[in-house]
Amino acid sequence: MTGPLAFLPIHAAGIYNTDGTVSCSLGDIAISSYTPSLSALLKSSQRTVSEQAGVELLVVSQSNTPGSKALPGAENELLQIRKHASALKSLQGKEATVTQVLSMMKKSRWVHFACHGIQDTADPMDSGLRLSDGLLRLSDIIKEPLLDAEFAFLSACQTATGDKDCPEEAIHLASGMLLAGYRGVVGTMWSIRDDVAPLVADKVYAEILRDGKPNSARAAQALHTTVRGLRDRSYSFASWVPFIHMGV
Repeated sequence: MTGPLAFLPIHAAGIYNTDGTVSCSLGDIAISSYTPSLSALLKSSQRTVSEQAGVELLVVSQSNTPGSKALPGAENELLQIRKHASALKSLQGKEATVTQVLSMMKKSRWVHFACHGIQDTADPMDSGLRLSDGLLRLSDIIKEPLLDAEFAFLSACQTATGDKDCPEEAIHLASGMLLAGYRGVVGTMWSIRDDVAPLVADKVYAEILRDGKPNSARAAQALHTTVRGLRDRSYSFASWVPFIHMGV
């Protein structure tokens, strides 16, 4: 999705009451998934999804990145994911360097980032994820196609935020992950709450890792159910709206 619509949370469209409750919304009748372009959607739909037990999931967790605000929820997020993943490799703190993370991404079909995200509006290709020794830039991620890539969860702020000066070009971290080879991506349109991110991760992975049969094709459904649950439990609009699914 490009143009002005890229900045609107279409998945949250509905009739909202003054007390914060919802009379009706798109989420009541449809599961939303975005795509930056038709070619990206076609490319991802041509690949099959694995349902093999033990698919390795890489989790990159940064609770105290140098020069950035602490994210205590990142550690809790890792704990929540670990409850559901039978095969999990984690990179935390100082061990989560740009070089090490890139190396592990090439070996892992699924990847989850719990860290700070940066959207560079001047040069979207310089947008990235803050790691222990610097920024993992989008330009670094897409240099070499990740042939075995399947699913990425970007639990960081503004990973699916477009550039207001180039609305026709959907260039951000989430769309870049599709370009790098991932079939499906969960990203965030705005900033997200540190205490809500672990809740979302817990519910999403409980579904897509259900019964010991990893299936990333269930990600859109899982995210839909999760954010709708937050909405129905009276979490603020800003708590659940930022999370979106892209791809297939």
